[in-house]
Amino acid sequence: MQALRGTGVALVTPFNADLSIDIEAFGRLIDFTLDNGVDYLVVNGTTGESVTTTPDERSTLLAFAKERIAGRKPLVYGLGSNDTQYVLDLIKKLDFTGIDAILSVCPYYNKPSQEGVFLHYTAIADACPVPVILYNVPGRTGINMTAATTLRLAQHPNIIGTKDASANMEQYMAILDERPDGFLVISGDDMHTVPLISVGGDGIISVLANAFPARFSKMTRLALEGNFKEAAPLQRSFGRINPLMYEEANPVGLKVALEQVGICDSYVRLPLAPASASLVERVKEAAAPLLA
Repeated sequence: MQALRGTGVALVTPFNADLSIDIEAFGRLIDFTLDNGVDYLVVNGTTGESVTTTPDERSTLLAFAKERIAGRKPLVYGLGSNDTQYVLDLIKKLDFTGIDAILSVCPYYNKPSQEGVFLHYTAIADACPVPVILYNVPGRTGINMTAATTLRLAQHPNIIGTKDASANMEQYMAILDERPDGFLVISGDDMHTVPLISVGGDGIISVLANAFPARFSKMTRLALEGNFKEAAPLQRSFGRINPLMYEEANPVGLKVALEQVGICDSYVRLPLAPASASLVERVKEAAAPLLA
């Protein structure tokens, strides 16, 4: 699906001081990212604190996003679990109107074998009425979906790509070497965007593009055009701020950056803690040249 090449952004979920969803800020974020060049949006991903939003809240966010996006760009919905049957039940209940694909995280905590991962995704892809993007994120799940398993799943007609956050260039290249035509290989790590594209990758589903959509989408676009001379310094420009996004867990640092941009407040839900004073100051300093 060529519409999902380029810069996707894993949207945060803004909260008010009472930790209710700030739907007005969510609308500002959608408009801000779309107006500044991103190619598609991801709702209900990990960056959106999906593990601490309720089913009713997730439904509200999805319905609002569909209406606000209004077909301007593709919408990908995060739909995954470590319970396969739970995902299948959600698929039966969900209205997929306006959803272009789902992003489904590799099962976490129960640490299945590679065969278990294969069977999990096959069941989801068989049942899902829209295309499925795999999501390999070993730092959160506790397991790595191997290149061999990814390539095996890539043969399924309803699995169109993988978001890989393993930060393993050898694994990326192994997938790229043998992927079927049209199978997307998408970075799940902002700092690997240009390197992955340089060996044949298709783009990024980004954290940083929430706060810096114009710069990040320009970088990705230049890389996809083969203009690495201009893309490389843009990639390096994120080197200082990127680790701050994860120092106190994602999206704590990112919401501080979004507060600087004027999109939303930096409230997060427990067990995430508010950003420390030290982190706030360092994010402000690192963001300043990116916003100049």
